Amino acid sequence: MDLLTALVDKGLRRESPTRDEALAVLATSDDELLDVVAAAGRVRREWFGRRVKLNYLVNLKSGLCPEDCSYCSQRLGSKADILKYTWLKPDEAVAAATAGVSGGAKRVCLVASGRGPTDRDVDRVSRTIEAIKDGNEGVEVCACLGLLSGDQAERLRAAGADAYNHNLNTSEGTYADITTTHTYADRVDTVRQAQAAGLSACSGLIAGMGESDADLVDVVFSLRALDPDSVPVNFLIPFEGTPLAKEWNLTPQRCLRILAMVRFVCPDVEVRLAGGREVHLRSMQPLALHLVNSIFLGDYLTSEGQAGQADLDMIADAGFEVEGADTTTLPAHRRGGEAPAGAGGDAGAGCGAHDTACGSCAHDGVPAQAATATATATAAPVASSSGSASGTGARTDLVAVRRRGAGTDLPPNA
Repeated sequence: MDLLTALVDKGLRRESPTRDEALAVLATSDDELLDVVAAAGRVRREWFGRRVKLNYLVNLKSGLCPEDCSYCSQRLGSKADILKYTWLKPDEAVAAATAGVSGGAKRVCLVASGRGPTDRDVDRVSRTIEAIKDGNEGVEVCACLGLLSGDQAERLRAAGADAYNHNLNTSEGTYADITTTHTYADRVDTVRQAQAAGLSACSGLIAGMGESDADLVDVVFSLRALDPDSVPVNFLIPFEGTPLAKEWNLTPQRCLRILAMVRFVCPDVEVRLAGGREVHLRSMQPLALHLVNSIFLGDYLTSEGQAGQADLDMIADAGFEVEGADTTTLPAHRRGGEAPAGAGGDAGAGCGAHDTACGSCAHDGVPAQAATATATATAAPVASSSGSASGTGARTDLVAVRRRGAGTDLPPNA
């Protein structure tokens, strides 16, 4: 396909595709799917080889959020039967983080529900960051606490935080349809505050909320312009008890096309496969490793992921390798502060130059959209090229609320 040839050439040069080209990727047919994956895989290997970075979530404070994000199980008014607890003590957070690091995670993502932290909350999280760093040499720590104000980003950086996550989630044009208690501009401002403080910025999206192809392309191009180092891609799991409980719009094929589009638009950025992969990709998860170079290990914020060992087996069986502490995630031109060459197109600069962050650990529960499944779960019937899952049978049986790890007396899944 001439389209794929052009996209590979641009990706190898770190150039932006056009919006029409990005839309064309989403419109490809299922017959063309393996060609699309192979093309985007060439770009992924150019910048990240066959490495897969593992990240581990620690939910410091679960539920009880005053925000009304429609996709989130922790939202105001949620009827989802999730764990609810206030702040973990530092030693509890350290124990959870250490389990993830022992399982192979290179980065620990500290997440707390809520609109944003108070100064006292920042002090609390700072102590936790310091304790994790003291007990786990070389580990990266990302904070995800919601909207930042004042000097909070600088204080987190001084405590040892490496990164900050705050996802855009959806396009600016449709944001008010998803959330009313804060704005799209609030999210952009928080990412910029993190960058200004010297934190690695992480910001991504959620697919499957009923958005159009144009909405998906808009948010990914907005992310490219915002220039984070890490772009987590979440696939909505419609939790019972939330406003989007009936939005089962994704198939494995649709998810792979979305991931390929993100890779083409953000060729040399850490693209993280985040919440919802077990539910929507199911037995096709290994194909996604040809598009992304980062995943979460084990469980998510309020839902269970597949067994940590199953993640490690999947990576090895697919011919990839876990990225070790002695390997740097981002390409050299990003680590050294060199401006991305050829960052043309209509989005301006490339997707980031600061290092990777916490993927889907958004304060409003994006990783809670993940759910448990085995890597061999049966895939749904193939949908049309538009990606609609209507009539294919939603796999609600794959959604499991987390009942282990942080906030419980049971060991974590790592």
